[in-house]
Amino acid sequence: MNELTRWIDLEGAVNVRDLGGLATVDGGTTRFGRVYRSDNLQGLTERDVELLVGELKLRHVVDLRSVAEVSLEGPGPLTAVPEVNIHHLTLFAESGGSTDVDADTIDGARVLPWKERGEEDLAELRVTGFYYGYLRDRPDAVVAALRTMAHDDGAAIVHCAAGKDRTGVVCALALEIAGATREAIIADYVATGDRLEGILARLRASATYRDDLDSRPADDHRPRPEYLRQFLRVLDDRFGGPLAWLESKGWTGRDSEALRSRLRD
Repeated sequence: MNELTRWIDLEGAVNVRDLGGLATVDGGTTRFGRVYRSDNLQGLTERDVELLVGELKLRHVVDLRSVAEVSLEGPGPLTAVPEVNIHHLTLFAESGGSTDVDADTIDGARVLPWKERGEEDLAELRVTGFYYGYLRDRPDAVVAALRTMAHDDGAAIVHCAAGKDRTGVVCALALEIAGATREAIIADYVATGDRLEGILARLRASATYRDDLDSRPADDHRPRPEYLRQFLRVLDDRFGGPLAWLESKGWTGRDSEALRSRLRD
């Protein structure tokens, strides 16, 4: 895996990389130029838009932010580009909160501080970790996001606020379907840590995220491999793997074939 070729340097986003170049279980690699992942795209410059839309042929944006985040941040530059389709697919069961930048910890389970949960729910999170909560709360959005990534009429980019948690879960599922090794999937997730300082600086410039970020040490936001390992282990133990979970939510063999053809050499 060549990290130097996977990163895409933009003026208005710092955590942008290609899902290509990752090792697969059959000895191959995932394909470049088809699916990208990113932090918030709100600050893209004209030059960034030209690179993404003109050179990289971006046609689909999978926006995983909450309704509140989108409302507070306002329309981003890509919403004004006719060639680009915006797919807003929040992974939250909306309950009046705004972001998931600040994740609290309760006996090792990561939960949203603003979201009210009963004791039974919290007990479940202690076992599964917070990432599984995205799938439990919004399986429809997860499946729709993956189907959008499988479209073959141009490149797609998946993003949330930091490009770490929500984006990390959806991209991990896509890479699992494409046949990437677990080691490569976890390495891609952890790579966000290489840009953490820049990510946090960008988010602190927005009133939407500043208070959440300032309430915790910066290192608390670092992606740790055990978080994603726990998420994948839960899917393995409870459902027989990520693909089996997806199939239980309506994902089909045709869907898998389409996404594999997008992401495989």
